[in-house]
Amino acid sequence: MSDDLVIAGKHFKSRLIVGTGRYRTMEDMVQALDASGTEMVTVAIRRLDLDNPNQKTILDYIDWDRYNILPNTAGCKTVAEALFVAQLGREVTKTDFVKLEVIPDAKYLFPDPAATLEAAEKLVKDGFIVLPYIHADPVLAMRLEEVGCATVMPLGSAIGSGQGIHTVEEIRIILEQANIPVVVDAGLAVPSDASKALEMGASAVLVNTAIAQAENPALMAEAFKLGVEAGRKSYLAGRIPLRANAAASSPTSDVPQPTSVRS
Repeated sequence: MSDDLVIAGKHFKSRLIVGTGRYRTMEDMVQALDASGTEMVTVAIRRLDLDNPNQKTILDYIDWDRYNILPNTAGCKTVAEALFVAQLGREVTKTDFVKLEVIPDAKYLFPDPAATLEAAEKLVKDGFIVLPYIHADPVLAMRLEEVGCATVMPLGSAIGSGQGIHTVEEIRIILEQANIPVVVDAGLAVPSDASKALEMGASAVLVNTAIAQAENPALMAEAFKLGVEAGRKSYLAGRIPLRANAAASSPTSDVPQPTSVRS
């Protein structure tokens, strides 16, 4: 039985999406992508040098036959900027997929909810497959689904902070209400964070800094791959219920008792 991740009708075996920023070298990035088992990698279009055709960019190091490119609008502060960069990403990568980010705050890097909703609605009408990055806001998540987004991508904690998932309760509500894939994005630091997200019922996670800035990016990428797989299997298996009291793992009821022996 298939357990693919399905986004806008496209099937993926891996539930780990990997970012391509902040690697120390392109070799580190290539090795990490390979070790992660990912099938989708996100690229910040605005940060590519597209004016010089002789200058290599991240896109030149990625195997396009192996990975699905997910252009993103990182660095955009307004709706107009996000729409322009999304169009540019479509031209450069030849895909309608776009990870939508509208982030006016340079210090905390929290996404603008109103601008994200406005941009998402316009992009969907223009035929884009929109994966919006948002704060873990259940109401906004519902609105984005209503306007036709392919996923919602609530943050676990601040981008690049490595603080793990601080928004557990909000993500649980989003998961309860959503009819589209929920991808936990931002703040994940270690594979157990990814596993926790998948155990909760998230469809996937997106990880960048935790892999790129690890001492050994390829090894950390492999660890995240295993964490995602473990979390998904745990979710499908169904965890035991929480109990207020202890329950013996070797119960004595219905177990034959030893018979006394007289000497």
